[in-house]
Amino acid sequence: VQLVESGGGLVQPGGSLRLSCAASGVTFSNYDMSWYRQAPGMERWSLASIIGAPGLTNYDDSVKGRFTISRDNAKNMVYLQMNNLKPEDTAVYYCRAKTIDIETMHEYEYWGQGTQVIVSS
Repeated sequence: VQLVESGGGLVQPGGSLRLSCAASGVTFSNYDMSWYRQAPGMERWSLASIIGAPGLTNYDDSVKGRFTISRDNAKNMVYLQMNNLKPEDTAVYYCRAKTIDIETMHEYEYWGQGTQVIVSS
C-alpha cells in the first residue's frame, strides 16, 4: 500500500494550493480518506475527511469554508483544495487511508510521506 502526496509549495497569504494524494495497492473506494497536517512542535491534526462510497465530508473548524476535500475513486486519488491560505496553515500535510475489516473488526491505516506547505509573503 502506498500513498503519495504532491502539490505542496510556497504560496503567499490569500493564495491557493491543491494537494493531491495518489493511492495504490488498495481497493480505494473501501477506504475513508483524510488530510492531516503537522506544524513544527505540534501534534498531527485532522483537517478533513471523506467517507468512501457516499463521499460524505467532515472538516475541522480551522479550515471549514476555506478547504475542500474530494476524491476520484476511478483514479484512486484524493484532493485537498486550499483557498485563502494563511501563515498559520504552514505545515506538512499528510494523506491517510483507513478502513475496517467487518469480519475481523481489524482496522487498517496507511499514511503518506507528507508534502510541505509554506504560506509566507
